[in-house]
Amino acid sequence: MFETTPKTIVKPNISEEEIKALNIKYKTLSVTQRIAELYKDFKQEDVMLTSSFAATSAFLLKLVSDVNKTQKVYFIDTGYHFEDTLKYKEALTKKYGLNVASIGALKEEHEFTTKDETWRKNPDFCCSINKVKPLDLIKNQYKVWVSGLMKWQSDHRATLDIFELRGDILKFYPLLDVTKEERDAYIEEHQLPFHPLVSKGYHSIGCKHCTVPGEDRSGRWNNNPKTECGLHL
Repeated sequence: MFETTPKTIVKPNISEEEIKALNIKYKTLSVTQRIAELYKDFKQEDVMLTSSFAATSAFLLKLVSDVNKTQKVYFIDTGYHFEDTLKYKEALTKKYGLNVASIGALKEEHEFTTKDETWRKNPDFCCSINKVKPLDLIKNQYKVWVSGLMKWQSDHRATLDIFELRGDILKFYPLLDVTKEERDAYIEEHQLPFHPLVSKGYHSIGCKHCTVPGEDRSGRWNNNPKTECGLHL
């Protein structure tokens, strides 16, 4: 079910001055130019792309596939996704010819969270087992992690730069300064498919146990101050 790859540790080996220069350079580029430029500044085998295949994931996935259809897209299969999410993943994979690989928790650790219903009492721990740890096992094979975070989505995301060193990997947010209005206009212009649950009031979609209808990320971990699964902290 899940991809397994040999562990080869890769370090970004980049200075603060170089990161600052990248931010200055990419700030003036369009999103498409940023993605194209990434493959000039870094080798494709050093680039990791993740997607939750939630709400409007088609936005980033179309932009990347227009530039590079061979880029691998990692999907973290927590085992708790809505069936609609899995169908949406298959639909986008087919529509844009994506190279998708699924990763997930160790079988016994996932089964523990199911029997324990860990999401009820300790959602941070549940996310750690089913999201953060599976990605950590492959993350050290890459230098750059591409993600579709945007500033308007949360207070934490509003503090980010296009490039940021997080631990031992360089984070790249090509959509960071795209406004909600700009995103929606692009989606309308290109007739991108929304996740099926968006029409039912879900605007940020994660695991079925921890997601309810709500604007932006207010429907995630309802009645809990938690706003991030931990992947991007």
